[in-house]
Amino acid sequence: MLALIEASLANDKAIDAKVINMTGKSTIADYLVIASGTSQRQIGAIADHLVTKLKSARTPKLSVEGRSRSDWVLIDAGDIVVHLFRPEVRAFYNLEKMWGLELPDNAESPSAATV
Repeated sequence: MLALIEASLANDKAIDAKVINMTGKSTIADYLVIASGTSQRQIGAIADHLVTKLKSARTPKLSVEGRSRSDWVLIDAGDIVVHLFRPEVRAFYNLEKMWGLELPDNAESPSAATV
């Protein structure tokens, strides 16, 4: 399933996709995937395409939050949780730092973020 998610994000030109292995760090998921899109429209399209592919792959647990606004869309696919952000929202929440990774260079600084 991780390969399917990574391929879908790459096909839809998601920006700075990061995979965080959660083994031994948390029980919420095996992997977190974090990526950005250039606009709410792109993030919505990325989310829609990914959900369609996950449903086709018969992902047993699938939940989507935030699709109506598309600033931050969370797709819970059971063992993998995908976060799709606008760059300034990603910088504001900085999930990478929480899990020991660096924020991508092209993300806006948290002080300039608006949510």
